[in-house]
Amino acid sequence: MKIAFMYPGQGAQKNGMMQDFYENCGKAKELFDTASTISGYDIPDLCFHEKEELNQTKYTQVCLMTACMAATEALRDAGVEPDATCGLSLGEYTALVASGALRFDEAVRLVTIRGRIMEEAAPNIGGMSAVIGMNEEDLRAGIDGIEGAYVANFNCPGQIVITGYKEAVEKAGEALKEKGAKRVIPLKCSGPFHSPIMEKAGKELRKYIDQIHIDALKAPYAANLTGEIVTDETKIADLLEKQVSGSVRMQQDIEALAKSGVDTFIEIGPGKTISGFVKKTLSDVEILNVETLEDVASVAARIKEKAEEAK
Repeated sequence: MKIAFMYPGQGAQKNGMMQDFYENCGKAKELFDTASTISGYDIPDLCFHEKEELNQTKYTQVCLMTACMAATEALRDAGVEPDATCGLSLGEYTALVASGALRFDEAVRLVTIRGRIMEEAAPNIGGMSAVIGMNEEDLRAGIDGIEGAYVANFNCPGQIVITGYKEAVEKAGEALKEKGAKRVIPLKCSGPFHSPIMEKAGKELRKYIDQIHIDALKAPYAANLTGEIVTDETKIADLLEKQVSGSVRMQQDIEALAKSGVDTFIEIGPGKTISGFVKKTLSDVEILNVETLEDVASVAARIKEKAEEAK
């Protein structure tokens, strides 16, 4: 048995996420309080109450990473450790904390800055849409010539996300539907994330990445930019800088993890977005989810059961 921890990105956040961890686990409360002190935001208030601000990029990113790490620590306390990690966009930072390359406090500082930089880089001028039922070749041909539209994410077979200036993304969506896409779904996102428009933001973020210490990886992780397993921490700074404007190769990350021997994928955080990608990408693997304290107990029991079966 080989286990991967997986983490969602921006868009998975929801009011009330991981509140039961905060209220019942001392370590989780400590993480939320640490994140509040470092970021200057009231993280529990943003996460647990009906706050529209939770969907603003500058708040979303630090809130979601904190919530996911609270659940991760609870799972670790129950005896479950990852052999590898991965995450979608923002989730890559959570994966790096779980893999030991980033300390939680430094990741909070970096993600708080990342959220602000990304929001300020292109305020309300961009958008993203998920394109369902079209392969990469046909999609690229469909948006060719539409200035300001780009490929953002390769999520799983049959699901690719486009990004760019709002009008260009809308125009591209209509063109792709005419060329055979089954559906084009606008995402809750106001920025042209993972497009060349964000290159300046990536360079600005790099200044802050270079100020933190990146430790050796205790577990390898799959990088969004390359879709490959990373074991060398000296590559991480470049990967994080370029990830802001580069395409997210989530499908390739999942495939690389499976090729490395991972047979048990645990998504940690609100929702089951990444789990859905794994289901559509791989067969013959087990997919588990941790969103509540109750989930921690059931997942830990299942992992123990699998370990006994393997003896």
